[in-house]
Amino acid sequence: MTDAPTTPRFGEQGGVLTYGSYLRIPQLLDQQHPASDPEAHDELLFITIHQVYELWFKLLLHELDDARDQMLKGDAYVPRVRLTRCHAILRVLVGQVDVIDTMTPQDFLQFRNRLAPASGFQSVQFREVEFISGMKDPGYLKRFRGLTDDERARLTARLEEPSLWDGFLTAMRHAGFKTDTEDQRVQAYRTIAGDRAAHGQLWDLAEALVDHDQLLSMWRARHVLMAERQIGTKPGTGGSAGGAYLRSRVELRCYPELWELRSML
Repeated sequence: MTDAPTTPRFGEQGGVLTYGSYLRIPQLLDQQHPASDPEAHDELLFITIHQVYELWFKLLLHELDDARDQMLKGDAYVPRVRLTRCHAILRVLVGQVDVIDTMTPQDFLQFRNRLAPASGFQSVQFREVEFISGMKDPGYLKRFRGLTDDERARLTARLEEPSLWDGFLTAMRHAGFKTDTEDQRVQAYRTIAGDRAAHGQLWDLAEALVDHDQLLSMWRARHVLMAERQIGTKPGTGGSAGGAYLRSRVELRCYPELWELRSML
């Protein structure tokens, strides 16, 4: 009797797993169900774009969770690698708005009323991205009444668990810096920035967090322009102030101390 082969058999002969079965393509392509009747041409575009966003958010959370967890262990290298991937994803999210901008306001109006009260404001995964990034907003759970029990539990856990910022401060403490007070943190930032030969990994990690923050802001800004191009000053389908609400969030910062550091160098 010979041992079973230990190397994979490439090629389709005798194969069980296929591209379609591994990626569950039939199930994936069965998730787009326009609500308009007769179906508005651009509704498939709208659904597809937002479903793809949710897939990217899922991957972002996977990477951000690990970046945070590795920082909590004192690692400053792997988290930067994870964040670099997140930066690439966020750039795709910004660029993806160009696709939805090919839809005219007239075409959007053909099905927009069917969406109410659904809204991007209700994206639980995006709120999870904000919460783990440090922009924790307990008020969201009160403002959005359509959360399922599972979604409410997930967001509550995000509010209670450490953020990326908590992870970064832990990594700094592992490197011997004190972080209990703002003055201690400022002194630590200056030391790290002033001696990159000794503290290069922490400096690169801090810059990766600033990149993450900047790209989140760029996505929010691009989203504002897209919304204003589509609906002008109309309220959002979820009842928000539409573009005005989105614009109010563009200047928010996850890591203000790292931005303020620029003025201290």
